[in-house]
Amino acid sequence: MKRAMHKPLKLVAVSRSECFVPKQLNLPSVSVDSPASHVMTDLTRIPAAVISINATLAEANQSMIHRGVRMLFVTDAAQHLLGVITAADLVGEKPLLTAQNGGVRREDLLVEHLMTPVEDMEAVSMADVSHAEVGHVVATLKEAGRQHAIAVEQDASGQQVLRGIFSSTQIARQLGIQISNVGVAQTFAQIEAAIA
Repeated sequence: MKRAMHKPLKLVAVSRSECFVPKQLNLPSVSVDSPASHVMTDLTRIPAAVISINATLAEANQSMIHRGVRMLFVTDAAQHLLGVITAADLVGEKPLLTAQNGGVRREDLLVEHLMTPVEDMEAVSMADVSHAEVGHVVATLKEAGRQHAIAVEQDASGQQVLRGIFSSTQIARQLGIQISNVGVAQTFAQIEAAIA
């Protein structure tokens, strides 16, 4: 049986004085005792920000700006995780030293030259996240000295699947803390001060 033709939706006027553009996602406010899942970017609902291993650093930077993120998952054509690259990897001495040590120009560096390979990555399990609070996530990020942590779980076939991302910047925003862009240590010092 063929379905009836779709009818267009009714159009309404847009009001100049009453229509506002949201500044950001309405993330819920949390406390350190809130469930950890409240500060996790759930990759079953929001697509992961990915980039090819052969992308240039300029392309990686542009992709981060476009997506509003500071970390990209590096994948192959079959979407297997190869590593991650962060905004911190793209600036400072790391690209310069990598270019000098490799005998190439900085402009010729690719994501594969600066990414953290999957073999060097660690994650938290969703089984632990399901019983954790925001304070546990903050402690984990602080101990690891990282801005991000990823959460993984096993799918029905037993394969490991990325499930979520924790970001210290997002956590601070949800805790209602103003943070400076000084670095990881400064971010955690501000979160700790607000928690205390």
